[in-house]
Amino acid sequence: MTLVDVASGSLLCAGAFFFLAGTLGLLRFPDVYTRLHTLTKADNVGLGFVVCGLAVEAEAKTIAKLGIIWALVLISSSLSAQLIAKHSFDHGPEPWRPT
Repeated sequence: MTLVDVASGSLLCAGAFFFLAGTLGLLRFPDVYTRLHTLTKADNVGLGFVVCGLAVEAEAKTIAKLGIIWALVLISSSLSAQLIAKHSFDHGPEPWRPT
């Protein structure tokens, strides 16, 4: 096992951890706004680690494709979260407030 394999595996495991954290946040947080926040933040960071882990062992052409995919996911996830939050704020329940 080489240093490249260890680095790639470590980055992939870090990405899996962030995906798991985002999933737990989706299940545990009380309202749509906090759920959206944890999903967009954790999943974007998790995907960044996965892309970096794959890029360590990839060719230059594949690295460029992975970067484009990551950029498109960053844009689409933040845009969709904004739209869902706006619609929920206008038509949905009130944001959760601690008692």
